[in-house]
Amino acid sequence: MPRHSLALLALLTTSAAPAFAQDDRALVITPAAERAARPAPAEHFTGTARVRALFEASDTARTYGALVEFEPGARTAWHTHPRGQVLLVTSGVGRVQHWGGPVEEIRLGDVVRIPPGTKHWHGAAPAVAMTHIAIVESLNGSSVDWMEEVSDAQYDPSESGSQPSRAQAVMGDIAPKLAQHTDSVLFGDVWSRPELSRRDRSLVTVSALIAMNRPDQLRPHFALARQNGVTAEELIEAITHLAFYAGWPSAVTAVGVAREVLAPARR
Repeated sequence: MPRHSLALLALLTTSAAPAFAQDDRALVITPAAERAARPAPAEHFTGTARVRALFEASDTARTYGALVEFEPGARTAWHTHPRGQVLLVTSGVGRVQHWGGPVEEIRLGDVVRIPPGTKHWHGAAPAVAMTHIAIVESLNGSSVDWMEEVSDAQYDPSESGSQPSRAQAVMGDIAPKLAQHTDSVLFGDVWSRPELSRRDRSLVTVSALIAMNRPDQLRPHFALARQNGVTAEELIEAITHLAFYAGWPSAVTAVGVAREVLAPARR
């Protein structure tokens, strides 16, 4: 039997969130201080997640809304919604999957529409936190039907389970907090902002590293730039251009890194 939910998404909490006034014609403002975040119920979530109710349904409106914060690796259990669900990613990097489909990555600004009755789960990436707004409608007093938990193998289908990010691999053993900030703040937030595409951010980053003569950081960012759609020819042109602004020694150093990283792409 589907369980009745007074909050969205799934977050069956023991106390209801602030509700709209009985008179739905009245404008109601609920102060942010009144919408405290609560731990997500462990029976329906793996890892650490918090739920902040945004709005409840009323006599004439069936929609619920909540802000859900997932720590790295946290996710919901498998579940369905009788009228579907909409997710709006507000920060970080996450994952979502419907039953029988691939695990897909979601980032800041992405909108996910989940059809009614579709078995699915959603949560944060292994090394990066994620926050989204979740919106659902109730049907006959029910908005969610909870199922089994998402296994580690389902969450990360790779043979070795959750793979560490490059930041975790490079510095996670000696500076775990810096690695976490690199994943969640730099790549999970700054690199996900919609004002610049990831391709443009790669060009900005590579140009700065060339100018500062930082070959160790330039190697992975050359590779990342290629993944983000920057061609090898464009990267070489950036080096040539920056020689006039950053100096010949910095450009020559960058050429050496380019020969190492980009040579296969130019053959």
